Amino acid sequence: MKKIFLILSLQAIAFAGFAAEISRMEPAFWWVGMKNPELQVMLYGKNIGRASLQFEYPGVRLKEAVRTENPNYLFIYLEIGREAKAGTIHFRLAEGNETLTQTYDLKERESSTGMQGFGTADVLYLIMPDRFANGDASNDVWDGEPVNRNDPSARHGGDLAGIARRLDYISDLGATAIWLNPVMENRMYQAGYQGYHGYAVTDFYCIDRRLGSNEDYRRLVEQIHRKDMKIVMDMIYNHCGVSHWWMSDLPDGNWLNHQDGFVPTSHNLLVVADVHAPPSEVDALTDGWFVPSMPDLNQRNPLLADYLIQNSIWWIEYARIDGIRHDTHPYADYGFLARWCKAVSDQYPGFNIVGESWYARSAPLAWWQADSRQSDRQSNLKTVMDFNLMATVNQALTVPSDHPNPFRSIYEVIALDFLYADLNNILIFLDNHDTSRFFKKDETDLTRYKQALALLLTTRGIPQIYYGTEILMSGEKDEGDGFLRRDFPGGWPHDAVDAFRPEERTPLQNEAWNFLHKLLQWRKTSKAVAEGKLIHYAPTNENGCYVYARVADEDRVLVVLNGSGDTQTFPVEKYRETIGDARQGKDVISGQTVNLRDSIVVPPQGV
Repeated sequence: MKKIFLILSLQAIAFAGFAAEISRMEPAFWWVGMKNPELQVMLYGKNIGRASLQFEYPGVRLKEAVRTENPNYLFIYLEIGREAKAGTIHFRLAEGNETLTQTYDLKERESSTGMQGFGTADVLYLIMPDRFANGDASNDVWDGEPVNRNDPSARHGGDLAGIARRLDYISDLGATAIWLNPVMENRMYQAGYQGYHGYAVTDFYCIDRRLGSNEDYRRLVEQIHRKDMKIVMDMIYNHCGVSHWWMSDLPDGNWLNHQDGFVPTSHNLLVVADVHAPPSEVDALTDGWFVPSMPDLNQRNPLLADYLIQNSIWWIEYARIDGIRHDTHPYADYGFLARWCKAVSDQYPGFNIVGESWYARSAPLAWWQADSRQSDRQSNLKTVMDFNLMATVNQALTVPSDHPNPFRSIYEVIALDFLYADLNNILIFLDNHDTSRFFKKDETDLTRYKQALALLLTTRGIPQIYYGTEILMSGEKDEGDGFLRRDFPGGWPHDAVDAFRPEERTPLQNEAWNFLHKLLQWRKTSKAVAEGKLIHYAPTNENGCYVYARVADEDRVLVVLNGSGDTQTFPVEKYRETIGDARQGKDVISGQTVNLRDSIVVPPQGV
């Protein structure tokens, strides 16, 4: 009994002062030579906030040690001068007679590839990692959460290793960049929520173990770069997951909005841009929780704002990603978002952030873009997502089409491009992980599919294709999100069909795959599509067609989309102003020579 009593007494002494150890230090390391010399280091451990701090390191100065109302946190602000060299800082923390030394590494910056940004020459291939391919069965179960492919809302076991094994497939298809839905830790199962989609982050500095490790992610990025492709990382700074590690011991009383519990957001996205909106309605949007499982982060807290900004820069520098897609962009604090986008572009000129801006009209989309003509505020957001064009294409190209000219409404959306400050930086798409898939399961031919993809890959903006589009995967929103995110057939060892292999696809799937493949591979060679001016002709009900050109110097592409059920003949002279004196052209898909002396003939619903 005495021995047991002695052990307990020693433990009480060890924890009576401050931390016996620091359980969290974020970021875990940093780099010398960064443009912004300031670094925030968050320390977390029992009563660590009560400690005094000292260190000596050439070229590094302590700017401030910030203590919050929670004594278990200490935020250290350092200034890393240009003369500082890579090495290890030894932080000496003391309270009374107790001391603790914590090492902190400063690393040399690498000079390898990456951090390129993405633009109109790229086509993004969007993947939900849990649903694409399982390359490592050993990480299928972690934290007590089983894999259950029979449940559309459960984890299915896709991972980074599975994606790595399919890089040749993606490259051969013709995509130039891969956008992965979030890969950061989503340890949500213990809280009763499904975290397979990745949008309820529980650790901003850690890859989810069921997908792989931080090193696995970095290795995947290197493999992608070696194949001349880029990678876009999905980030979420509006909210975290309810099971995030700090939720049991929050740093401050205003770390979250509505910190006492769930208050839903209004989802009224227009209030941010509405000049007549009262502050209370803006707050109702930005301060409300997205759903009960996702607490809303208060980016007006300066400590949290610095933390989140540094987190994105850490991932760019560590993994050398090429772009960021930011989830629920208008829901976060506007001032923080503007500061964040600027901080990233200051450190990495040419880098691209695309914000999810789910608006049904062009004007609010244009309002959010950097240097907007519609706003007197500076968002610094380079790229917006064109949900307006997505919805219009889906509605116009219905099955069967009941429009006298289905392309008229599409033309009207693009004709409003005068609203945008930068026509190049608009992300365009037919569908994604949150919408019904464009291809419908009862379709028996590819007329609608081919017209939509031809438009997507030749009009202005940066195209994004959702995984499985090439093999005609379908799914409706009203079935549930899990059905929009079905497993790619062949991504698991014992799948009945392997759609990665052409011999196991149906004839219709191969026709679709080959069409998209040919367009994507050709697009890489087209200066006109990647850089050129868009010139389009107003569609009329007379022939039901939409004609436009992409022009870059002598490189010219003419696109004719026949929305009618009849063969249409077009006199070439009408388009001489765009195609010039050329007397013949080459059809991109068939490879056949087209006579441009007299007229162009396009079959019903043809391209």
